[in-house]
Amino acid sequence: MIRTLICLFGLLLLQGCSAIKLGYQQLPTLSYWWLDSTVSFSGNQTPVAKEAIDKLYQWHRREELAGYGELLQHIGQLSTGPVQADQVCSVATDVQARLDVLMRQAVVQAAPVVLALGPRQLSHMARHWENKNEEWEKEWLQGDAQARLDRRLDKAVNRFNSFYGDLNPAQISMVRAQLAQSPWTAEWGRRDRQRRQQDLLSTLQRLAQSGMTPAQAEAQLWGVWQRWLNPTDPAQRAVLQSLSQRACENLAQLHNTTTPDQRVRVARRLRAYERDIQDLTRP
Repeated sequence: MIRTLICLFGLLLLQGCSAIKLGYQQLPTLSYWWLDSTVSFSGNQTPVAKEAIDKLYQWHRREELAGYGELLQHIGQLSTGPVQADQVCSVATDVQARLDVLMRQAVVQAAPVVLALGPRQLSHMARHWENKNEEWEKEWLQGDAQARLDRRLDKAVNRFNSFYGDLNPAQISMVRAQLAQSPWTAEWGRRDRQRRQQDLLSTLQRLAQSGMTPAQAEAQLWGVWQRWLNPTDPAQRAVLQSLSQRACENLAQLHNTTTPDQRVRVARRLRAYERDIQDLTRP
């Protein structure tokens, strides 16, 4: 439940500006559909889950959404000129802080729902993830190293194109080189994906069998979130830290090659996002 809500908020804020207002207003419905496809709520669980989602949504719109606008304004100011990797990492730290605040509230709302889940829902979740993992593996693990790199490059270039406009050949070559040097591999990605899934599933199984209080459940769910971000295994933790640092360096390097027209495009996009959030925060 928790990760799904985080993903929904993040995805909507990365969509085209016209999608932010419409998508954000539909978040409660979208969240429930997504969650129900994962756990298959029973008739008695459905109203409780919908109420928890609505409370989280109303809290976020009332207390947090304006902060996203301020963050976008700051990013927009940075985007007009060259940036350093530490500036990009600083923005990433601010985003993480926002997500942590959201997660704190999410576990409060999720705890009663999670405690009501039974073996049927947890089995459904495990099967759902198995199917999703098969789809993920088909996308990322097929082909040789070159084919995998080409697919990663296509996705990365499409993301950058949506903000900067079409990258030029030199910029595309830069992104390719960055991806080729990345510590991320599909095999590592699969292991990390399975690690997070198993951590959450085993925690939910313990909660279903232990008779914990909501406060105790909140603590358990918060622990899952912390381990997702900071794995207990030193090797996994080192890879995540390296990926984060590389991401800051790579984005700064790419941004500093952008043309004035590309930077104007980014600034306009960010201002449009900011205006949409301002509209959403008005009474």
